[in-house]
Amino acid sequence: MAIVSQRNQSDTRTVSEVVQQLRSIAVHSLARMYRPEERLFAFRLRRNGQGEVLEGVSRRYTATVLIGLAGEDKHIAAEVLGSHSREDLYKRLLDDIEESQELGEIALTTWAARMFQHPRARRAVDTLKRMNPASGEYSTIELSWALTALVIGGSEATDMALAERIADTLMGSFRQESGLFPHAPTKTGLLAFRGHVCCFADLVYPIQALSYYHQATGDARAAEVAISCAERICQLQGPEGQWWWYFDVRNGRVVERYPVYSVHQDSMAPMALFALAETCGLDHSESIEKGLRWLFNPAEITGSLVDTERNVIWRRVGRHEPWRLVRGLQAIASGLHPAIRLPAVDLVFPPNSVDYESRPYHMGWILHAWPADCTSEPLRHCSRVHKKPHFQG
Repeated sequence: MAIVSQRNQSDTRTVSEVVQQLRSIAVHSLARMYRPEERLFAFRLRRNGQGEVLEGVSRRYTATVLIGLAGEDKHIAAEVLGSHSREDLYKRLLDDIEESQELGEIALTTWAARMFQHPRARRAVDTLKRMNPASGEYSTIELSWALTALVIGGSEATDMALAERIADTLMGSFRQESGLFPHAPTKTGLLAFRGHVCCFADLVYPIQALSYYHQATGDARAAEVAISCAERICQLQGPEGQWWWYFDVRNGRVVERYPVYSVHQDSMAPMALFALAETCGLDHSESIEKGLRWLFNPAEITGSLVDTERNVIWRRVGRHEPWRLVRGLQAIASGLHPAIRLPAVDLVFPPNSVDYESRPYHMGWILHAWPADCTSEPLRHCSRVHKKPHFQG
Protein backbone atom coordinates (compact mmCIF):
# COMPACT_ATOMS: atom_id res chain seq x y z
CA MET A 1 0.00 0.00 0.00
CA ALA A 2 1.30 3.44 -0.90
CA ILE A 3 0.51 4.94 2.48
CA VAL A 4 3.69 5.10 4.53
CA SER A 5 3.24 3.76 8.03
CA GLN A 6 4.44 5.85 10.95
CA ARG A 7 3.11 3.59 13.68
CA ASN A 8 5.54 2.87 16.51
CA GLN A 9 7.81 5.63 15.29
CA SER A 10 8.57 8.73 17.34
CA ASP A 11 7.58 11.95 15.62
CA THR A 12 8.91 14.97 17.45
CA ARG A 13 8.47 17.57 14.71
CA THR A 14 7.35 21.02 15.73
CA VAL A 15 3.81 22.01 14.88
CA SER A 16 5.20 24.39 12.27
CA GLU A 17 7.02 21.51 10.54
CA VAL A 18 3.79 19.49 10.43
CA VAL A 19 1.96 22.51 9.05
CA GLN A 20 4.64 22.98 6.40
CA GLN A 21 4.04 19.44 5.20
CA LEU A 22 0.26 19.91 5.12
CA ARG A 23 0.59 23.18 3.21
CA SER A 24 3.06 21.67 0.75
CA ILE A 25 0.70 18.77 0.01
CA ALA A 26 -2.23 21.18 -0.31
CA VAL A 27 -0.45 23.35 -2.89
CA HIS A 28 0.82 20.33 -4.83
CA SER A 29 -2.61 18.67 -4.81
CA LEU A 30 -4.43 21.81 -5.89
CA ALA A 31 -2.09 22.20 -8.86
CA ARG A 32 -3.08 18.69 -9.92
CA MET A 33 -6.78 19.30 -9.35
CA TYR A 34 -7.02 22.53 -11.33
CA ARG A 35 -8.71 22.39 -14.74
CA PRO A 36 -7.33 25.40 -16.64
CA GLU A 37 -9.64 24.90 -19.61
CA GLU A 38 -12.62 25.41 -17.28
CA ARG A 39 -10.97 27.87 -14.88
CA LEU A 40 -12.46 25.67 -12.17
CA PHE A 41 -11.23 22.97 -9.84
CA ALA A 42 -12.20 19.36 -10.25
CA PHE A 43 -14.75 17.71 -8.00
CA ARG A 44 -12.18 15.19 -6.82
CA LEU A 45 -8.94 13.36 -7.45
CA ARG A 46 -9.35 9.60 -7.15
CA ARG A 47 -6.75 6.83 -6.98
CA ASN A 48 -6.88 4.63 -10.05
CA GLY A 49 -4.41 1.78 -9.88
CA GLN A 50 -0.91 3.23 -9.88
CA GLY A 51 -2.15 6.67 -10.90
CA GLU A 52 -4.87 9.18 -10.16
CA VAL A 53 -7.76 10.55 -12.20
CA LEU A 54 -9.69 13.81 -11.99
CA GLU A 55 -13.47 13.74 -11.98
CA GLY A 56 -15.95 16.53 -12.61
CA VAL A 57 -15.76 20.22 -11.73
CA SER A 58 -17.12 22.17 -8.78
CA ARG A 59 -17.82 25.90 -8.44
CA ARG A 60 -18.34 25.45 -4.71
CA TYR A 61 -14.95 23.82 -4.27
CA THR A 62 -13.37 26.49 -6.47
CA ALA A 63 -14.74 29.19 -4.17
CA THR A 64 -13.34 27.36 -1.15
CA VAL A 65 -9.92 27.17 -2.76
CA LEU A 66 -10.07 30.91 -3.44
CA ILE A 67 -10.77 31.49 0.26
CA GLY A 68 -7.62 29.54 1.02
CA LEU A 69 -5.60 31.37 -1.63
CA ALA A 70 -6.87 34.82 -0.60
CA GLY A 71 -4.21 35.13 2.07
CA GLU A 72 -1.38 33.62 0.04
CA ASP A 73 1.44 35.31 -1.86
CA LYS A 74 1.20 35.52 -5.64
CA HIS A 75 3.87 32.86 -6.12
CA ILE A 76 1.70 30.29 -4.28
CA ALA A 77 -1.28 31.18 -6.45
CA ALA A 78 0.92 30.88 -9.56
CA GLU A 79 2.15 27.45 -8.41
CA VAL A 80 -1.46 26.30 -8.21
CA LEU A 81 -3.01 28.11 -11.17
CA GLY A 82 -0.15 28.22 -13.65
CA SER A 83 -0.72 30.94 -16.23
CA HIS A 84 -4.03 31.96 -14.67
CA SER A 85 -4.51 34.35 -11.75
CA ARG A 86 -6.92 34.38 -8.85
CA GLU A 87 -8.70 37.20 -10.66
CA ASP A 88 -9.40 34.83 -13.57
CA LEU A 89 -11.20 32.45 -11.22
CA TYR A 90 -13.08 35.20 -9.42
CA LYS A 91 -14.30 36.46 -12.79
CA ARG A 92 -15.44 32.95 -13.72
CA LEU A 93 -17.43 32.57 -10.51
CA LEU A 94 -18.81 36.10 -10.35
CA ASP A 95 -19.90 36.05 -14.00
CA ASP A 96 -22.12 33.07 -13.20
CA ILE A 97 -23.16 33.84 -9.63
CA GLU A 98 -26.62 35.16 -10.43
CA GLU A 99 -27.44 31.94 -12.26
CA SER A 100 -26.72 29.78 -9.21
CA GLN A 101 -29.58 28.46 -7.11
CA GLU A 102 -27.30 27.08 -4.36
CA LEU A 103 -26.92 29.20 -1.26
CA GLY A 104 -23.72 27.38 -0.34
CA GLU A 105 -22.05 28.19 -3.63
CA ILE A 106 -23.13 31.83 -3.48
CA ALA A 107 -22.09 32.20 0.17
CA LEU A 108 -18.62 30.73 -0.43
CA THR A 109 -18.14 32.91 -3.50
CA THR A 110 -19.16 35.98 -1.49
CA TRP A 111 -16.79 34.97 1.31
CA ALA A 112 -13.92 34.65 -1.15
CA ALA A 113 -14.72 37.92 -2.93
CA ARG A 114 -14.90 39.88 0.32
CA MET A 115 -11.68 38.38 1.68
CA PHE A 116 -9.92 39.30 -1.56
CA GLN A 117 -11.58 42.75 -1.50
CA HIS A 118 -12.73 42.15 -5.03
CA PRO A 119 -14.33 45.20 -6.71
CA ARG A 120 -17.39 43.09 -7.59
CA ALA A 121 -17.94 41.86 -4.05
CA ARG A 122 -21.08 43.99 -3.80
CA ARG A 123 -22.67 41.98 -6.62
CA ALA A 124 -22.00 38.79 -4.68
CA VAL A 125 -23.51 40.26 -1.51
CA ASP A 126 -26.62 41.36 -3.40
CA THR A 127 -27.02 37.88 -4.89
CA LEU A 128 -26.64 36.35 -1.44
CA LYS A 129 -29.30 38.70 -0.09
CA ARG A 130 -31.76 37.69 -2.82
CA MET A 131 -31.53 34.07 -1.63
CA ASN A 132 -33.18 35.16 1.65
CA PRO A 133 -30.83 33.09 3.83
CA ALA A 134 -32.37 34.32 7.10
CA SER A 135 -35.57 32.43 6.31
CA GLY A 136 -34.22 29.35 8.05
CA GLU A 137 -35.13 27.10 5.13
CA TYR A 138 -31.48 26.28 4.47
CA SER A 139 -29.02 23.94 6.17
CA THR A 140 -26.96 25.02 9.16
CA ILE A 141 -23.80 24.69 7.06
CA GLU A 142 -25.05 27.04 4.34
CA LEU A 143 -26.33 29.57 6.86
CA SER A 144 -22.98 29.52 8.61
CA TRP A 145 -21.11 30.13 5.37
CA ALA A 146 -23.45 33.01 4.59
CA LEU A 147 -22.87 34.58 8.00
CA THR A 148 -19.10 34.24 7.76
CA ALA A 149 -19.19 35.68 4.25
CA LEU A 150 -20.86 38.84 5.57
CA VAL A 151 -18.79 39.44 8.71
CA ILE A 152 -15.26 38.22 7.98
CA GLY A 153 -12.69 40.97 7.44
CA GLY A 154 -12.14 42.25 3.92
CA SER A 155 -14.31 44.24 1.56
CA GLU A 156 -16.59 46.91 3.01
CA ALA A 157 -19.36 45.56 0.78
CA THR A 158 -21.67 43.71 3.17
CA ASP A 159 -25.10 43.75 4.80
CA MET A 160 -24.90 43.68 8.59
CA ALA A 161 -28.67 43.75 9.02
CA LEU A 162 -28.84 40.48 7.06
CA ALA A 163 -25.93 39.11 9.09
CA GLU A 164 -27.84 39.84 12.29
CA ARG A 165 -30.91 37.98 11.04
CA ILE A 166 -28.83 34.95 10.00
CA ALA A 167 -27.03 34.94 13.35
CA ASP A 168 -30.38 35.07 15.17
CA THR A 169 -31.61 32.12 13.09
CA LEU A 170 -28.52 30.07 13.93
CA MET A 171 -28.57 30.95 17.62
CA GLY A 172 -32.29 30.26 17.79
CA SER A 173 -31.72 26.73 16.49
CA PHE A 174 -28.95 25.94 18.99
CA ARG A 175 -29.87 23.22 21.49
CA GLN A 176 -28.63 24.40 24.86
CA GLU A 177 -29.42 21.05 26.48
CA SER A 178 -27.04 19.19 24.17
CA GLY A 179 -24.61 21.95 23.14
CA LEU A 180 -25.21 21.12 19.46
CA PHE A 181 -26.77 22.61 16.34
CA PRO A 182 -29.33 20.67 14.27
CA HIS A 183 -28.69 19.85 10.63
CA ALA A 184 -31.10 22.69 9.75
CA PRO A 185 -33.13 25.20 11.77
CA THR A 186 -36.33 23.63 10.44
CA LYS A 187 -37.04 20.02 9.47
CA THR A 188 -38.23 20.89 5.99
CA GLY A 189 -37.08 18.20 3.59
CA LEU A 190 -35.46 16.09 6.27
CA LEU A 191 -36.50 12.47 6.69
CA ALA A 192 -38.27 12.00 9.99
CA PHE A 193 -36.04 9.13 11.12
CA ARG A 194 -32.91 11.30 11.05
CA GLY A 195 -34.28 14.69 12.02
CA HIS A 196 -32.56 14.34 15.40
CA VAL A 197 -29.15 13.72 13.82
CA CYS A 198 -26.52 16.31 13.02
CA CYS A 199 -23.01 15.85 11.64
CA PHE A 200 -19.65 17.33 12.58
CA ALA A 201 -19.81 19.93 9.81
CA ASP A 202 -23.09 21.19 11.30
CA LEU A 203 -21.09 22.13 14.40
CA VAL A 204 -17.75 23.55 13.27
CA TYR A 205 -19.07 26.01 10.69
CA PRO A 206 -21.47 27.78 13.10
CA ILE A 207 -18.71 27.92 15.75
CA GLN A 208 -16.56 29.70 13.21
CA ALA A 209 -19.34 31.96 11.92
CA LEU A 210 -20.62 33.05 15.33
CA SER A 211 -17.06 33.67 16.51
CA TYR A 212 -16.48 36.06 13.61
CA TYR A 213 -19.93 37.59 14.16
CA HIS A 214 -19.07 38.28 17.81
CA GLN A 215 -15.76 39.76 16.73
CA ALA A 216 -17.54 42.09 14.30
CA THR A 217 -20.44 43.11 16.54
CA GLY A 218 -19.59 42.32 20.15
CA ASP A 219 -22.76 40.19 20.45
CA ALA A 220 -22.25 38.34 23.74
CA ARG A 221 -24.83 35.65 23.00
CA ALA A 222 -22.96 34.65 19.82
CA ALA A 223 -19.78 34.10 21.84
CA GLU A 224 -21.66 32.09 24.47
CA VAL A 225 -23.22 29.78 21.88
CA ALA A 226 -19.94 29.29 20.01
CA ILE A 227 -18.11 28.53 23.26
CA SER A 228 -20.76 26.03 24.39
CA CYS A 229 -20.66 24.14 21.10
CA ALA A 230 -16.85 24.15 20.99
CA GLU A 231 -16.65 22.77 24.52
CA ARG A 232 -19.12 20.04 23.60
CA ILE A 233 -17.31 18.85 20.47
CA CYS A 234 -14.03 18.72 22.39
CA GLN A 235 -15.70 16.64 25.09
CA LEU A 236 -16.99 14.27 22.39
CA GLN A 237 -13.64 13.92 20.59
CA GLY A 238 -12.44 10.31 20.33
CA PRO A 239 -9.70 8.93 22.57
CA GLU A 240 -7.18 8.94 19.72
CA GLY A 241 -8.16 12.40 18.50
CA GLN A 242 -10.97 11.40 16.11
CA TRP A 243 -13.58 14.01 15.34
CA TRP A 244 -16.64 11.75 15.13
CA TRP A 245 -19.31 12.17 12.47
CA TYR A 246 -22.98 11.79 13.64
CA PHE A 247 -24.52 13.19 16.85
CA ASP A 248 -27.91 13.33 18.56
CA VAL A 249 -29.01 16.96 18.97
CA ARG A 250 -31.41 15.96 21.75
CA ASN A 251 -28.82 14.74 24.24
CA GLY A 252 -25.40 15.51 22.72
CA ARG A 253 -24.34 11.88 22.37
CA VAL A 254 -22.53 10.26 19.46
CA VAL A 255 -24.90 8.39 17.13
CA GLU A 256 -22.28 6.97 14.74
CA ARG A 257 -18.54 7.56 14.88
CA TYR A 258 -17.49 6.76 11.31
CA PRO A 259 -16.36 7.81 8.85
CA VAL A 260 -13.65 10.05 10.28
CA TYR A 261 -12.67 12.63 7.65
CA SER A 262 -9.14 13.93 7.25
CA VAL A 263 -10.45 17.44 6.50
CA HIS A 264 -12.03 17.54 9.96
CA GLN A 265 -8.73 16.61 11.58
CA ASP A 266 -6.34 19.01 9.88
CA SER A 267 -8.43 22.02 8.92
CA MET A 268 -12.15 22.25 9.74
CA ALA A 269 -11.83 21.69 13.49
CA PRO A 270 -8.67 23.84 13.74
CA MET A 271 -10.10 26.76 11.77
CA ALA A 272 -13.26 26.83 13.90
CA LEU A 273 -11.34 26.61 17.16
CA PHE A 274 -8.81 29.18 15.94
CA ALA A 275 -11.66 31.59 15.13
CA LEU A 276 -12.95 31.13 18.66
CA ALA A 277 -9.45 31.63 20.05
CA GLU A 278 -9.06 34.88 18.12
CA THR A 279 -12.40 36.11 19.40
CA CYS A 280 -12.45 34.84 22.98
CA GLY A 281 -8.87 33.77 23.69
CA LEU A 282 -9.88 30.21 24.59
CA ASP A 283 -7.24 27.49 24.36
CA HIS A 284 -8.27 24.24 22.62
CA SER A 285 -4.70 23.31 21.68
CA GLU A 286 -4.89 19.83 23.15
CA SER A 287 -7.88 18.89 21.00
CA ILE A 288 -6.31 20.39 17.87
CA GLU A 289 -3.06 18.50 18.43
CA LYS A 290 -4.89 15.24 19.12
CA GLY A 291 -6.72 15.65 15.84
CA LEU A 292 -3.49 16.17 13.94
CA ARG A 293 -1.87 13.15 15.59
CA TRP A 294 -4.72 10.91 14.45
CA LEU A 295 -4.36 12.12 10.85
CA PHE A 296 -0.73 11.01 10.71
CA ASN A 297 -1.26 7.81 12.67
CA PRO A 298 -4.90 6.61 12.68
CA ALA A 299 -5.61 3.93 15.24
CA GLU A 300 -7.97 2.12 12.86
CA ILE A 301 -5.53 1.36 10.02
CA THR A 302 -1.93 0.35 9.49
CA GLY A 303 -0.51 3.48 8.02
CA SER A 304 -1.43 7.11 7.55
CA LEU A 305 -3.91 9.14 5.56
CA VAL A 306 -0.97 11.36 4.67
CA ASP A 307 0.42 9.49 1.66
CA THR A 308 3.98 10.73 1.27
CA GLU A 309 4.63 8.65 -1.87
CA ARG A 310 1.72 10.14 -3.82
CA ASN A 311 1.91 13.50 -2.02
CA VAL A 312 -1.78 13.47 -1.19
CA ILE A 313 -4.04 13.30 1.86
CA TRP A 314 -6.73 10.65 1.47
CA ARG A 315 -10.30 11.52 2.35
CA ARG A 316 -11.42 9.35 5.27
CA VAL A 317 -11.39 6.16 7.30
CA GLY A 318 -14.75 4.42 7.38
CA ARG A 319 -16.47 1.11 7.77
CA HIS A 320 -16.63 -1.79 5.35
CA GLU A 321 -20.37 -1.36 4.81
CA PRO A 322 -22.77 -1.16 1.88
CA TRP A 323 -24.68 2.04 1.15
CA ARG A 324 -23.91 3.81 4.45
CA LEU A 325 -25.85 1.07 6.17
CA VAL A 326 -24.63 1.57 9.73
CA ARG A 327 -25.27 5.32 9.69
CA GLY A 328 -28.84 4.76 8.53
CA LEU A 329 -29.53 2.00 11.04
CA GLN A 330 -28.01 3.96 13.91
CA ALA A 331 -30.16 6.95 12.99
CA ILE A 332 -33.29 4.77 13.00
CA ALA A 333 -32.34 3.07 16.27
CA SER A 334 -31.54 6.29 18.10
CA GLY A 335 -34.70 7.83 16.67
CA LEU A 336 -36.76 5.12 18.36
CA HIS A 337 -35.07 5.91 21.68
CA PRO A 338 -32.11 8.20 22.44
CA ALA A 339 -30.27 5.44 24.32
CA ILE A 340 -30.49 2.76 21.61
CA ARG A 341 -27.37 1.95 19.55
CA LEU A 342 -26.57 -1.06 17.38
CA PRO A 343 -24.39 -3.51 19.31
CA ALA A 344 -21.08 -4.92 18.06
CA VAL A 345 -21.03 -2.85 14.86
CA ASP A 346 -17.23 -2.65 14.95
CA LEU A 347 -17.01 -6.43 14.69
CA VAL A 348 -19.53 -6.77 11.87
CA PHE A 349 -18.52 -3.63 9.98
CA PRO A 350 -14.92 -2.85 11.00
CA PRO A 351 -13.80 0.78 10.61
CA ASN A 352 -10.64 0.09 8.64
CA SER A 353 -11.56 1.12 5.10
CA VAL A 354 -9.71 4.04 3.46
CA ASP A 355 -11.46 6.22 0.90
CA TYR A 356 -8.75 6.87 -1.68
CA GLU A 357 -9.86 10.22 -2.99
CA SER A 358 -9.07 13.86 -2.25
CA ARG A 359 -11.15 16.96 -2.87
CA PRO A 360 -10.06 20.54 -3.54
CA TYR A 361 -12.08 22.10 -0.74
CA HIS A 362 -10.02 20.12 1.77
CA MET A 363 -6.81 21.63 0.40
CA GLY A 364 -8.37 25.09 0.41
CA TRP A 365 -9.35 24.76 4.06
CA ILE A 366 -5.80 23.69 4.95
CA LEU A 367 -4.47 26.95 3.50
CA HIS A 368 -7.20 28.91 5.27
CA ALA A 369 -6.67 27.21 8.64
CA TRP A 370 -2.87 27.32 8.46
CA PRO A 371 -1.77 30.46 6.54
CA ALA A 372 1.80 30.98 5.42
CA ASP A 373 3.03 32.69 8.57
CA CYS A 374 2.11 29.59 10.59
CA THR A 375 5.23 27.96 9.13
CA SER A 376 7.63 30.11 11.11
CA GLU A 377 7.96 30.57 14.85
CA PRO A 378 6.18 32.10 16.62
CA LEU A 379 3.07 30.80 14.86
CA ARG A 380 0.39 33.39 14.17
CA HIS A 381 -2.35 31.24 15.64
CA CYS A 382 -0.40 28.60 17.45
CA SER A 383 1.69 30.98 19.53
CA ARG A 384 -1.54 31.59 21.48
CA VAL A 385 -3.09 28.15 21.49
CA HIS A 386 -0.27 25.60 21.26
CA LYS A 387 1.61 25.25 24.53
CA LYS A 388 3.56 22.12 23.64
CA PRO A 389 6.71 22.81 21.59
CA HIS A 390 6.65 19.55 19.65
CA PHE A 391 4.18 17.51 17.66
CA GLN A 392 4.06 13.98 19.09
CA GLY A 393 2.59 11.71 16.42
